Amino acid sequence: MGWLALLLVAGGGLWLVSTYNALVSLRQRGRQAFADIDVQLKQRHDLIPNLVETVKGYAAHEKSTLDEVVRARNAAVAAQGPNAQGAAEGALGAALSRLIALSEAYPDLKANQNFQQLQGELADIENKIAAARRFLNNTVAEYNAAIEGVPGVLIASRFGFEPLGYFGVDEAERKAIEAPPAVKF
Repeated sequence: MGWLALLLVAGGGLWLVSTYNALVSLRQRGRQAFADIDVQLKQRHDLIPNLVETVKGYAAHEKSTLDEVVRARNAAVAAQGPNAQGAAEGALGAALSRLIALSEAYPDLKANQNFQQLQGELADIENKIAAARRFLNNTVAEYNAAIEGVPGVLIASRFGFEPLGYFGVDEAERKAIEAPPAVKF
């Protein structure tokens, strides 16, 4: 009888440690995935001033579009947390779409080698950000499911495991992104 009780206690302890370590590992993967997105976003934020300056030389009278991109970039740099960053990055993406659409109205800009290079770099970074966001959101879903399902739910709240937020855009930002850019002549 004593051995059975000892085995049950030892088994319960092993289960507790195993579950706790699994939750810690998932939480760390989520944090790492968010940090990976931050790296891509920083590259994007660093590229934008060069893109704006290049466009400014060809489309100086498009000041409102250029100002909007700069404001959106600054808001994105200042945003904290997945939800705020997702919304700010969505607005920045919409502003960048309008900026890139300007090249259609300015053939000299469209043909500019520097603009083409910056546009290519931006497209590459956007693809990396999209992949990193998918990875983060998948990791967050896995972690959140682990802390909400059995056995995680039995220990998650006792040890301070809180749900992680997805990196997404809110409905207003989604509509802004999906809206066609206005090109003025």
